Amino acid sequence: MSYTGHTDTFTRDNLPPQDQWPDLVLDETKFQYPEKLNAAYELTDRMVEKGFGDRIALIGHGRMRTYKELADWSNRIANTLVDDFGVKPGNRVLIRSQNNPAMVAVWLAVTKVGAVAVNTMPMLRAGELAKIVERAEIKLALCEMRIIEEMNLCHAASEMLESVISFDGMTGHEGQLDRLALCKPVTFNAVETASDDVALLGFTSGTTGAPKATMHFHRDLLIIADGYADEVLQVKESDVFIGSPPLAFTFGLGGLAVFPLRFGASAVLLEDASPLNLIKYIEQYQATICFTAPTAYRVMLSEKDSAYQMRSLRVAVSAGETLSADVYNLWHSLMKVPIVDGIGATELLHIFISNRMEDAKPGCTGMCVSGYSAKIMDENFLEVPNGTVGRLVVKGPTGCRYMSDDRQQKYVKDGWNITGDAFTRSDDGCFIYVARVDDMIQSGGYNISGPEVEEAILKHEAVAECAVVGATDEERGQLVEAHIVLKSGVEAEDTLALDIQTFVKNTIAPYKYPRSVKFRDSLPKTQSGKLQRFKLREE
Repeated sequence: MSYTGHTDTFTRDNLPPQDQWPDLVLDETKFQYPEKLNAAYELTDRMVEKGFGDRIALIGHGRMRTYKELADWSNRIANTLVDDFGVKPGNRVLIRSQNNPAMVAVWLAVTKVGAVAVNTMPMLRAGELAKIVERAEIKLALCEMRIIEEMNLCHAASEMLESVISFDGMTGHEGQLDRLALCKPVTFNAVETASDDVALLGFTSGTTGAPKATMHFHRDLLIIADGYADEVLQVKESDVFIGSPPLAFTFGLGGLAVFPLRFGASAVLLEDASPLNLIKYIEQYQATICFTAPTAYRVMLSEKDSAYQMRSLRVAVSAGETLSADVYNLWHSLMKVPIVDGIGATELLHIFISNRMEDAKPGCTGMCVSGYSAKIMDENFLEVPNGTVGRLVVKGPTGCRYMSDDRQQKYVKDGWNITGDAFTRSDDGCFIYVARVDDMIQSGGYNISGPEVEEAILKHEAVAECAVVGATDEERGQLVEAHIVLKSGVEAEDTLALDIQTFVKNTIAPYKYPRSVKFRDSLPKTQSGKLQRFKLREE
């Protein structure tokens, strides 16, 4: 870390000490990038130079934007950020928007000027935004005008945040940023940031409590495309991406922005990416790659004629929660195209273990993406034999760097990233997800996987959703407790709870059945759709 394009060195100064970093393994042929690298320039202007200018880059609100239009649009905004708001390389800029092309253009512009983008969820409240603003010392926020109220409330109460500037997420140019950008040139000399300058602060989605700020370099944004997207998805310029994850999360930013733009493909951006809307727009835009969670795929497959409507897909990507064998088999029985499971982490930016299209199989998360290696370790940090459940550790070209956070030392040990997931590995090298380490339940001397019990419960005809956690019990240490959302029209009754318990006993080993059953109207989830089991444990 010598050269830097940042004049504001806040993020570089707040990187963890070098001896707390994970080993970053950069393949000599695949992941070599020049010292000076601006990821946003590579995803736009460079693509125009390569001849992709007239190809469709982004689709949203019924309008299609070409690569040339996206490059021009983001360059106008970049000029505005420098000329009108004095943004310097290294400044942190908060972005708040729903999934739409405008958000992508704004994110690219922020990255082009060498600033550090902090993408935030549109449903965050003023108090939650304030924590991010204070933590990252943010002075400028760019907010989609339809959801600006909470941002303004944050601004009014903050001594740190100096300006909130609106932009139009629809098809017009009604925001302050848009009006200023209309008068700017369509060319901009992107700041020559270093490949290891921080480009993105990704705040964790909160499945395990207080959020942490993860730090990602310019090269990292290209690594996830040149690795996972190239190897596993085999992206072609003719591909059309679609999906539900928010762009504010790294899973969504990769799958719906970085991956398509890196390869000259297209992305359909939906503000309402419900399962029914996904089916509708897959058919309308002949999407070929879909990103969403297993629960959404289950709903999509339950719709009449959905397989016909989704016939343009060539691969479905499942992440966020483990892909059950039940959903996997249902998908293959109806769709005849691959569905690939994978596991990633905000700390490592995107997916690092995945199935491959040619050898995906139920119940298997897959093998390491090129450049990554993984092991299963016990509590003493010793590797366990195949077939033994332990903690997953991984290293590769990306890795955890928390911004000024003592939890760095817990996530990284001896150069390995400790993901917090319990896994086992088969003799043929396939990594098999068991649970989050926190979701392993120790009851009556048995170790029980919460997600395994969930999968069994979900096979019951009355169950729509469920989450299984360990509840404190004096006699057994913990009880297996199931929180269940029933299908529409089904009444919550004691007899039904007993029937579900009996059903689970007949489906998996009887000692794993839920001794406590609680019916609920809904389950707590992050805005990316992940179950927040820790909230159920807190109850």
